[in-house]
Amino acid sequence: MSARAGEIEARASHWLERRDRDGWSGEDQAALDAWLEESSANEIAYWRLDAAWERTDRLAALRNPKPDAAPARAGLPLIAKIAAAFVILAALGGLYMSLSPRAQDRTFQTALGGHETISFADGSRIELNTSTIVRTRMTTAERTVWLEKGEAFFRVKHDAAHPFVVIAGAQRITDLGTEFSVRRDSGDLKVAVLDGKVRLGSDGAQARVLGRGQVAAASGDAIVVTRRSAAALANELSWRRGVLVFDETALGEAAGELNRYNRAQLVIKDPAVARLVIAGTLPTNGIEGFARLAQTVLGLHVEHRGNQIVISR
Repeated sequence: MSARAGEIEARASHWLERRDRDGWSGEDQAALDAWLEESSANEIAYWRLDAAWERTDRLAALRNPKPDAAPARAGLPLIAKIAAAFVILAALGGLYMSLSPRAQDRTFQTALGGHETISFADGSRIELNTSTIVRTRMTTAERTVWLEKGEAFFRVKHDAAHPFVVIAGAQRITDLGTEFSVRRDSGDLKVAVLDGKVRLGSDGAQARVLGRGQVAAASGDAIVVTRRSAAALANELSWRRGVLVFDETALGEAAGELNRYNRAQLVIKDPAVARLVIAGTLPTNGIEGFARLAQTVLGLHVEHRGNQIVISR
């Protein structure tokens, strides 16, 4: 065990000892919760030791089954209990490793305009948007997803002992019981939380906890957090239903979104035209419908040039 891991195990045992004393208060529980939220390593160490501690009590009760006997937890000396718990952890750890399947990474990829849902044995699901690549490692010991490119929506079955982690470039998103989306475009990243919480952070930087309705945009070391309404987030995730919802959206931005799903590409070179706004719902493959909308409603000129649809005044 490394020095850091040993410190965490020792701190976990300290919290367990305090928890079982008389006078455990709401302030004590809040302090414990704060320590658990500091890192997934803290959560794992605490709950593993708690499980081993409980098993120590059960073993003691089996050896002393008298009806009037004091509860096993109070009957065992603290030092003996901690030592027994660590012995059990060591034994269970060996069995756990022997039963854990060999970690095998799997890669999932969607084509241009594609949409795929991946389901896992733990009940978690990932929906992949257009041109998305993810790599997954799902074992009894680890739940990690690498978002190589594109966009994905995550519905995670929470398990504090085995955190669900999404790695996107330098950023690390840890599930805290959540539904959230992650979009990675070149060096930019956007994380939107529909329900629950996630912890967002990178190596060497302080992690941020995002709650329901919060959206984090990360570019390099800079992270900007905003809040969106449930309706706005639903519109941003309308691709899950095969449509794109535009609500007073700049024409250039809307064209860029449609270009993500189609081989034919919309081209708007005039900045003034790109700033015009539209509202409506189009299928993700509705690039021709968009061109007709620009022509008939906005009175713009539309010209087909091979694989491009050029929109101008």
